[in-house]
Amino acid sequence: MKISYIWFDIGYTLLYMQREITYQQVLKEYGAEVSLEKLEKYFHLTDKLFMREYQGVFLKERGVYMPWFLGVLNHRLGLSLNVCEVDERWEKIKEKTLNYWLPYDGVYQTLEELKKHSIGMGIISNWDDSAQAILKNAKLHKYFEHQVISSEIGCTKPSAEIFKAAIDKAGVNARECLYVGDNYYDDAIGCRKVGMNALIINRFGSLGIEEIKDCPVIFHIGEVLGYCKKTKKRKIVRGRKNS
Repeated sequence: MKISYIWFDIGYTLLYMQREITYQQVLKEYGAEVSLEKLEKYFHLTDKLFMREYQGVFLKERGVYMPWFLGVLNHRLGLSLNVCEVDERWEKIKEKTLNYWLPYDGVYQTLEELKKHSIGMGIISNWDDSAQAILKNAKLHKYFEHQVISSEIGCTKPSAEIFKAAIDKAGVNARECLYVGDNYYDDAIGCRKVGMNALIINRFGSLGIEEIKDCPVIFHIGEVLGYCKKTKKRKIVRGRKNS
C-alpha cells in the first residue's frame, strides 16, 4: 500500500483543548481537588463513551450535550455538582484563556517530515466556522493543501459525502490516502466508505477503545510517517513472495 496523501482530523488529532487545566480551576472553586492526570483520563474515557454510544451528539448545540457530558464525567470522578452552574463558570474561564486550542507535541515536526517525503496533506473535519482561524492561530494552515470543513460544505463525518468531496477537490486516489483521526466511528468508518485507509490515534493505548479490533492504532502523531513506511515495506515483501 503506497500512501501519497494524508488527511487529518483537527480536534484531538492535531490540536487539543486546555480543558483539563481550566476545568480543574472550576472544580477548585467548588472545593474539589482533582489531579490533571485523573482529569485527562476521565475526559478521555467520557469522550470515547460518547463517540461509541451517542454518535453525532457532539455536532449538536453545546447546551444539548455538555450538561450530559459533565454529568457523566463528574459521576466518574465521584463528584455531585450542579452541572449547569459548573458549565457556566467553566465557559467564563475558557473565554479568558489565550490559545485554548494548542498543537500536540510533535505535530510540527511530523508535518515537516511528511512534507520532506513529498506526501500531500489535507484536513477533513467536523467543525464550525472557527476552524480556519484556529488552524491559522496554531500556525498549521500552511501545511495543508486542502481543508474540507463540514460547516463549509454542508455534510459531516462519517458520511461518505465529505470524504468524496475531499478526494475530488484534491484530485487524489482514495486507495493512496490515509485518514488520521481520533474517533473510530466518525473517522475510520467514514473514510473507508470511499476506500481510504484509516489510522486512529489513541494516546492512552487501548484505554476507551477496547472494542476496536479492525483498525491500526498509534499512540502519538510522531508515529504516522513510520506507519506509512511500514505499510509500503509490507507491500514490497508480499510482492516478492508472490513473484
